[in-house]
Amino acid sequence: MERQPVEPVPSSRPPLGVAQAEAPAADGASVAGAGDRSHPLGQAGAPAAAASSASASATASHLGEPERVQPPVYAALDLGTNNCRLLVAVPTRPGQFRVVDAFSRIVRLGEGLGRTGRLAGPAMDRAIAALGICAQKLSARTVAGARLIATEACRAAANGEEFIERVKRETGLELEIVSRETEARLAVSGCGSLVDRTAEGAVLFDIGGGSTEIALLDLRGGSSRRLSNHIVAWTSLPVGVVSLAESHGGRDVGPELFEAMIEEVVERIARFPARGRLDELVGGPGFHLLGTSGTVTTLAGVHLGLERYDRRQVDGLWLSEAEVTELVGRIAGWSFEERVANPCIGSDRADLVLAGCAILEAIRRVWPARTLRVADRGLREGLLTEMMVADGVWRRPLPARPPLRPKVPA
Repeated sequence: MERQPVEPVPSSRPPLGVAQAEAPAADGASVAGAGDRSHPLGQAGAPAAAASSASASATASHLGEPERVQPPVYAALDLGTNNCRLLVAVPTRPGQFRVVDAFSRIVRLGEGLGRTGRLAGPAMDRAIAALGICAQKLSARTVAGARLIATEACRAAANGEEFIERVKRETGLELEIVSRETEARLAVSGCGSLVDRTAEGAVLFDIGGGSTEIALLDLRGGSSRRLSNHIVAWTSLPVGVVSLAESHGGRDVGPELFEAMIEEVVERIARFPARGRLDELVGGPGFHLLGTSGTVTTLAGVHLGLERYDRRQVDGLWLSEAEVTELVGRIAGWSFEERVANPCIGSDRADLVLAGCAILEAIRRVWPARTLRVADRGLREGLLTEMMVADGVWRRPLPARPPLRPKVPA
């Protein structure tokens, strides 16, 4: 199905369509002004900015000047096992876009899924409430294209499709349950610009709530703008921070339990037949890890000693092997109350962060690296990039403000 433009509709029930076709993968897009996780409701100034723009346009028209054409608006929504996230952006310079609105809320849609195989009623209610806010935000704009996806929780749940229908009825949003392969590719598309261009190889991973996507990148032939062309192997582990914490416990985690978590994930990776495709590079100077998830951004925030999470300081940060080892050991040694007290973890993540650290440690054991780069970007950025590339917005000049008409003497 071809992606359709999204028209503004009444906020009570906006029937927003979503892409079904796979846009060609594109990588290297960078983000300007992406929403900080510490502001879950996005940028409060966006409506005022829109009003100001409309006022300026009306004034220009009244003065006889050509009306300025606004750049197209794109929206990407990612409903995961743990979070509901929305990003709204406009293209700027080639390969870049500017975020004009954002939303993020922890909904724990996959809570209890590992035990029952179904999405629980309270979890679905939390997700519906968050999606309702997203629908209102989207209905307030003229959106050129939108893609709204659901991942592991809806893939795995026996009532996943039923929930998707409920979302459509109650919010008007049409969510697409994407495959694990698509999810892995989107992670590469969203984070590709952070891969070291001098590297010969890298392992990119996205630790989610219900699954972990891993892509092996071979760059020995020289990197290209479409980094997904360099994926030589990928896998999706059916384990994430929520499912691992629920199966082992996330509140009181001693050394033995933490090691059991790591070993479970290592065993899952061992079933990945192509895990050795980069063996000759792993551990060497031309190889690094690139992680995108709440786990690695949390580690970065703790490393920097942030009193409040700041995406600008975290996204793109390099951590050495020794620094990662020290951070994981430090957090693993904290009590639940100490994890809650840390401003980069808090009560929402205190029972999940050690499960994430265990998954990270398993990845490091299989693919040891001297450095890890942290990405505070992922599927939403990948979705936006692919839509913009498919529409060719970076192949044509962006609208510019027309020159002022010279004054004519009276």
